[in-house]
Amino acid sequence: MAGSTSVVVAALFANGAIAILKFLGFLATGSPSMLSETYHSISDTGNQVFLLIGIRYSGRKATQSHPFGFGKAQFFYSFLVSVMLFGIAGWESAKHGYNALMHPGHGGGGEAVLLFGMELRPVWINAAILVGAIVFETYAFVKANAELRRQINEYEWDGLVQAFRETSDVTTLTAFTEDAVALGGAVLALIGIGLTEYTGNEMYDAATALLIGIMLMGFAIALAWENKRLLIGESVPTREEQRLRKLVRDHPMVSHVDKFRASYVGPEKLLVTLDVSFDSSLGTEEIDDYITEIEETLKSEDDRVHFVYIEPEL
Repeated sequence: MAGSTSVVVAALFANGAIAILKFLGFLATGSPSMLSETYHSISDTGNQVFLLIGIRYSGRKATQSHPFGFGKAQFFYSFLVSVMLFGIAGWESAKHGYNALMHPGHGGGGEAVLLFGMELRPVWINAAILVGAIVFETYAFVKANAELRRQINEYEWDGLVQAFRETSDVTTLTAFTEDAVALGGAVLALIGIGLTEYTGNEMYDAATALLIGIMLMGFAIALAWENKRLLIGESVPTREEQRLRKLVRDHPMVSHVDKFRASYVGPEKLLVTLDVSFDSSLGTEEIDDYITEIEETLKSEDDRVHFVYIEPEL
């Protein structure tokens, strides 16, 4: 949890500063790419606020009405990020880029701008802002990447693809993907503005704005799909289920594991229920002792296991 929080806080400060700079760049130059990037950074900043709310809310203790705690709050707020922020920002960016393509000649170029007593061409203002954005985003991306890599090593995933499919830490996943998309967007905007300056054709700047919007909407869909599986209670991957099953099955007093169910009730927080057949010679008290032993084994072997319920079968 601490690792996820530090990742989000780092991204929040970086994106807040970047959003202001990009908006000032748009006001000074009228570049379509800079407006798309402003939408992008505003959505990123709102994203971090929602994620921090989710982290704080999910940390509440379990109650009678929420016996497994509030861990799924992070899934919900991350879903809101994908729908409300990236979807809206992506649509607005794409729409602005499309309009700039259909009606060229309304921004992106222009005369020199007076800044601190110096005359600067719009392209240099935008380039300086985007390079600064790349530096800030790189810092946030490195933080998110370090946390995700730690999880990959801890849970022995093959790489980023498997981590994306199996992780329940949507906060770190969202921050990592968002920072990667933000870096890509800043680089695209820099290329589009550079091509417009080099060729004198504002269509490059407008096309870049459209591409940034499409990229944002694509990320919104991917993030929503990732949170959907966690919100509706998808079971753990087969590999994880087999590993946990084996821990129970290897107990000397267990004859058979009849049913196994495991689902995430929060980031890195598993609920496991089992129907287990014990040795027929055991008494009730002995079975109770062995159930407690199995529960402790599961929790000690995998720190994601928080709740275990075992139903003994005759």
